[in-house]
Amino acid sequence: MVLNSFKKLLLLIFLNTLFLGFSQEKQKITIEYAGTAYTDSEIEEGAKVFLRDKSQQVHFVHKGVNMWCDKAIYYEDQDFIEAFSNVVMKQGDSINMVAKYVEYSGKSQLAFARGDVVLTEPQSVLTTEKLYFDRTRQIAYYNTKGKVVRDSSGTITSQIGRYYTNSSKYQFVKDVVLVNPDYTLNTERLDFFTENGHAYLFGPSTIVGEDSNIYTERGFYNTKTDRGHFQRNARIDYENRTVEGDSIYFDRNRNFASATNNITVTDTINRSVVKGHYAELWRDRDSIFITKRALGITVQEQDSVYIHADTLMVTGKENNRITRAFYNVRLYKSDLAGKSDSIHVNHQTGLTQMINLDRFSSNDAFATKRKPILWNMGNQMTGDTIHLISNVEIEKLDSLKVFNNAFLVSKDTISESGFNQVKGKLLIGLFENNELYNVDIIKNAEMIYYMRNEENELVGIQKSKSGSINMKIKEQAIEEVRFINQIDGELYPESKFPKSGRRLRGFDWRGEERPMSVDDLFKDDPPLVLPVIKGLKDYVPPEEFIDDSVTERIENAGKDTPNKPNKAARNLPKKDKQIPSPDQLKVPAGLKKKSSQ
Repeated sequence: MVLNSFKKLLLLIFLNTLFLGFSQEKQKITIEYAGTAYTDSEIEEGAKVFLRDKSQQVHFVHKGVNMWCDKAIYYEDQDFIEAFSNVVMKQGDSINMVAKYVEYSGKSQLAFARGDVVLTEPQSVLTTEKLYFDRTRQIAYYNTKGKVVRDSSGTITSQIGRYYTNSSKYQFVKDVVLVNPDYTLNTERLDFFTENGHAYLFGPSTIVGEDSNIYTERGFYNTKTDRGHFQRNARIDYENRTVEGDSIYFDRNRNFASATNNITVTDTINRSVVKGHYAELWRDRDSIFITKRALGITVQEQDSVYIHADTLMVTGKENNRITRAFYNVRLYKSDLAGKSDSIHVNHQTGLTQMINLDRFSSNDAFATKRKPILWNMGNQMTGDTIHLISNVEIEKLDSLKVFNNAFLVSKDTISESGFNQVKGKLLIGLFENNELYNVDIIKNAEMIYYMRNEENELVGIQKSKSGSINMKIKEQAIEEVRFINQIDGELYPESKFPKSGRRLRGFDWRGEERPMSVDDLFKDDPPLVLPVIKGLKDYVPPEEFIDDSVTERIENAGKDTPNKPNKAARNLPKKDKQIPSPDQLKVPAGLKKKSSQ
């Protein structure tokens, strides 16, 4: 007896559950309130008209959605309603929509709104003329231009847009413009998340602010923190500098940018270019730090100057710019080359200082290799420190100074093993048309000189010591020598001059190290290993609002009334015109990647 009662109870629970599920599945639109209700066969047989009264609007409910309006027409056989005038539609506590007209199918759960449509969610407000809403997929869609306002991010407009309520994500397509008090963003597609303010840019895009203009073809921007990450032809244009690289990080609040891989920083005022594979730029401090095969180029009309180092720093305003190069620095110009541990360049005064390496002992081979050295035409100059002075107006070399252990060497014009040599404490050289024409060796001067006659025949080898020496150089050969306060000197026939004495103490011919081209600046560098940049997410074409699943729901909505037009199928959005992928869009001429010279 007890067993039979238990079985009956289980059966009752099962039937109630089945009935409840069935009734929920078939739940129809419910009219909660209407001031006046009547049928109108002129509209359609069985159509019911509901009107508001003075106290409140018509109110109807369907599966968690509440809608209010001044007038409604309900087609019960298709479970379809039209709402007119001051329509308000609410879904839970998060989604609120108002419009002049709304129609809604309880079977397909598709809504269409028209006339001053405003969709409000916790983080933003969307306004448009027509809006479609799919409750099953929780997607809102417009293709008649829309505007989204978000307090902290600004205003976004586009021709086409989708809003995904579950992820709080907008997807804007075609002529997208985000206007913020600090900048204006233009792109062809923008995926925007309202909760965190994250924006993903696809295709040719610009972010134009008061202090900077950004161009990218794939980017991310955090509208809350004003930080961004840009790739694919990424570029930042400041007032007087342009930064390009495979990947660029940007912080608007700190006026800071960093770049990774294949970087070019162009100084448009000082006509200089800095290249490398990692860079940091501080706009307020007017400073650049760049490393990984760093290369600085001072662009000149006649002949540019190239400086390569492990690390380069460029600081100062345009009228007082300083370039510092650190560790294994190499310098190249068509008529000049050099190497040293570090270089300091004052672009205003034209002074280039090639600095000695103090942190290694003089016996260290590595220290010798980095000892400052300069080549001009056929002349090699070394010393503890070398200063080059340029005339910044005419962009030509003016003079040089070699401090302590100054040593000048040039190969004899004919003899393969012969070297003209002069050394002393200080060397002062003068240039004309970038060629060394006058040299003064001051204090403790010594010289070995291969003296030749007008027929270029060797007269003898002169070896002498004096307080100072002055040399005149013409066409890369010593034309005249004057000895000041000479101590001793003698001219030897080549056969009588001992081979062991043909090198002054400290002689070090390093001609094989001389860079003969820009590529030679890098020949001793270790293999370059660049980091792999984690790319931003790939472009995925926007999904169609009316996809196969929606089409099936629409068709099912009309099956119960085959002899009537399917109201769920009317006012559906037309398919978007074929919009090319942002990656296929042509870059406007004014935004094309600049030449790095």
